[in-house]
Amino acid sequence: MTSQFHKPWLVAVWPGMGGVAQIAGGYLVRQLGAQPIAELDPGPFFEIQSISIKRGVVQPSALPRSTFYYWRDPKEQRDIIVLLGDRQPTTDGYRYCQAVLEAAAKFEVERVFTFAAMATPILPAQAPRVFGVCTREEMLDELKRDGVTLLDEGEISGLNGVFIAAAAARELPGACLLGEFPFFAATAPNPKASAAVLRVFAELSGLTLDLTEIDADARKVERGLTQHLEGLQRAAQLAAQASRPQPAEPPPDEYPSPDEPEETPRRRISPEITERIEQLFAAAREDRTKAIELKAELDRFELFKQFEDRFLDLFKQAG
Repeated sequence: MTSQFHKPWLVAVWPGMGGVAQIAGGYLVRQLGAQPIAELDPGPFFEIQSISIKRGVVQPSALPRSTFYYWRDPKEQRDIIVLLGDRQPTTDGYRYCQAVLEAAAKFEVERVFTFAAMATPILPAQAPRVFGVCTREEMLDELKRDGVTLLDEGEISGLNGVFIAAAAARELPGACLLGEFPFFAATAPNPKASAAVLRVFAELSGLTLDLTEIDADARKVERGLTQHLEGLQRAAQLAAQASRPQPAEPPPDEYPSPDEPEETPRRRISPEITERIEQLFAAAREDRTKAIELKAELDRFELFKQFEDRFLDLFKQAG
C-alpha cells in the first residue's frame, strides 16, 4: 500500500478562528483534485453532544469525521495528503494527534504542516502576514526565505499547536503556518488570510495553485469587514464620549520637561485617565472587539506608544 506514495507531505486542518485553516485546507483539496483515501476512527476522541429533531423524531447522529485526501504528483516530485477534520476532539487531543501521526507514518509522510490563524490589529485592507513556527531549527531559514514571519513568543491554542508538538516529539519535521487577520473579526470567515497561507505553502512545497477564486472571495469579505470596522469605530467613539468624564487639565509636572532627555519618553498620566485605560484593557481581555475603543482612547490621550506592548499582547494567542 505504501509503495504508491512519493515523498508525501501532510497538511492537517481543523476549525479555528476566522475559519482560516479549514478554508485553506478545503481549497487545497479542491484545487489539487485530491481524493479521500482513509478516515480516522472517531470513536475514542469524540462524543455526541447534541441531537437533531425532525417532526418530533430523533434523527441518527454522526460523529465528526477526520478524512485523509491524497493527491499524486504527476511529476513525481512530492505527493500531498490533506487531513480535513470536521471538529477538534472533545477529549484526548494529544492522543488523537498521535493517531493521525501513526496514519501519516503508514503513508510514509516526510513532513507535516498545520494551518492556523493569528489575530492582530491589522486593517482589513492590509496584506496579511503569515507567521510560523517549526519543529527543527534547520527549517527556520527555509520559512524566512518564503516570506514567513517567525513567531518569537506567544501561544497556539487547540489542535493546530498540539499536533506540531506531537510531531516534534516524534522528531518529524513540521511547521504551523498562521494567517494574520483582524482581531475584531474572529467569528467571520477570512479567506484573505487563508490565501496568504496557501501562497506560502505553495512556495515551500513547489506547488502551482490557482488562487483566483479564493482571492475573489477575499475581496468580498474585505469590503464587508471594512464597513463593519467603520461601524465599530463610530460606535466606540460615541461610547467613549458618553462614558468618560472629561479629565481636568493635568498639572504641568505631569508632562515631561522640554529639557528631559529623549530616553525617558514615558509621560505621567492622571489617576482618572489611568483608571479609564485599565478598565478598557480589562474589557478587551474579555472581548477583543472592545480593543477598538481602547485604541481610540489611547490615541486620544497620545498614549498608544506607551501601552503598545500591552495592547499587542491581547492578540498573541493564535489558533
